[in-house]
Amino acid sequence: MTDKVVILTTVSSEKEGQAISRSLVEQRVAACVNLIAGVRSVFYWKNKLCQETEHLLLIKTKEALRGKVADLIRSLHSYECPEIISLPVSWGWEGYLRWIEETVSGK
Repeated sequence: MTDKVVILTTVSSEKEGQAISRSLVEQRVAACVNLIAGVRSVFYWKNKLCQETEHLLLIKTKEALRGKVADLIRSLHSYECPEIISLPVSWGWEGYLRWIEETVSGK
């Protein structure tokens, strides 16, 4: 097990995804964010079945920075209840994990 995590969030537009991604990386709370376009989401919201096209962000960071990442996402996100889910990285190539460690500072 490592102290690295991948945080997932979906956004309504590429523009919003780019803004959140850039802020996370510029503020050094994420080493990298992948923006995946064209995700189809099916969900209930306020007792209504919804189907939307969204964009998925895959955010690579350290477990210790999850709170800062979540706070920043919530401050920039257009959704009332944004998805913010953290998945542990149980294994990763040592060079990549070291790069994450060296890249994020949380300052």
